[in-house]
Amino acid sequence: MHAYIPYGAYWSTPFARWQGSLSHLHSMKFAAHVAKGALADRRIDLGVFDFATYGITMHQHRSFNGTPWVTAMMGAERLTGPTISQVCATSARLVATAMGEMALGNAQVALLMSGDRTSNAAHIYYPEPGNPGGTGDSEALMFDNFMNDPFAKCAMVDTAENVAQRFGITTEEQHDLVAVRHEQYQAALADDRAFQKRFMDAEFAVPDSKFRKTVKTLQGDEGVYPTTREKMAGLKPMREGGTVTYAGQTHPADGNCGIVMVADEGRARELSPVSGGPTVRVIATGQGREEKAFMPAAPILAAKQALDRAGMTMDQVDVFKSHNPFAVNDIAFARAYGLDWRTMNNYGCSLIWGHPQGPTGMRAIIEMIEELEIRGGGVGLFQGCAAGDSGMAVLIDVR
Repeated sequence: MHAYIPYGAYWSTPFARWQGSLSHLHSMKFAAHVAKGALADRRIDLGVFDFATYGITMHQHRSFNGTPWVTAMMGAERLTGPTISQVCATSARLVATAMGEMALGNAQVALLMSGDRTSNAAHIYYPEPGNPGGTGDSEALMFDNFMNDPFAKCAMVDTAENVAQRFGITTEEQHDLVAVRHEQYQAALADDRAFQKRFMDAEFAVPDSKFRKTVKTLQGDEGVYPTTREKMAGLKPMREGGTVTYAGQTHPADGNCGIVMVADEGRARELSPVSGGPTVRVIATGQGREEKAFMPAAPILAAKQALDRAGMTMDQVDVFKSHNPFAVNDIAFARAYGLDWRTMNNYGCSLIWGHPQGPTGMRAIIEMIEELEIRGGGVGLFQGCAAGDSGMAVLIDVR
């Protein structure tokens, strides 16, 4: 069973480094605000949808109702569906979920949305009467889980160090990759951001927290700081005797994305806002879980599963896109499959434009579709890791 994405029926906000220009916005209200406008701009009526799903990893005030609240805020008061959280694999899971619903005949036109705010993350208190004096347990939702996996008992950067050791990856190689990824991102900014304008507003109006007025305008991502090999050479690894520096990892961010998916190729053509655009077919998805504390290597397994399900091999893939919170991710993946990491992640990646968790993979998938269109079609493979030493992959064909 394949599914389709109407070409151009997707969008992304700029991603803003945490505590930046999007940090005051409730992520679910913000996603509903953006999706409503994006669909109107693409002349897609809310009435066409019979399924919706929203991906979120960071709790927000009154987020209990999930997807039905998001769609109601958009004006689609009868549209419902699941709320999904699979940490950084959330977007890939949204795609897999919609494909599954379509395969069962439960959905024909699906609205996939994901939005997260890593800024001002929730501090949660869990009552525990059995503790001394009844004192409860608490956590800083994002920071505590980044710094201490409850099963692997280590920070995420430690998983990157483990993978670096397994594959013999040096600091210098990581810095070389970071420099190349910054150069690739510049291609997305060339010609007055021509590439990004395919799916992102040229001037993005940032609303106030009540969504009544514009308080700022963003022209692209915020908080992407250029670097050089010379600057990176002066950085020390975060762990004694390690290889991963601050330059070799991404930054937390805020933002949201959306994609329309349909079960029928003809319907995809009808709903595409671009006349005569290509056919975008979702071929397969895959997932995998690595050895404990080896998170950045998990996409190696996920990609193989997606390819096996599609009956394809890696040499049939034309465009590679990854969610790469660490430079180690891409180097390990390339070595596992005999690829040149320099050919991956043209036009940008999460290592550079940031990591708002839920929507991170969705933006990468959108960029992959556009890169495939530019090159005249082909097969694209998105893959990325997620907390819990897991990963997911999505195969897409554009013709």
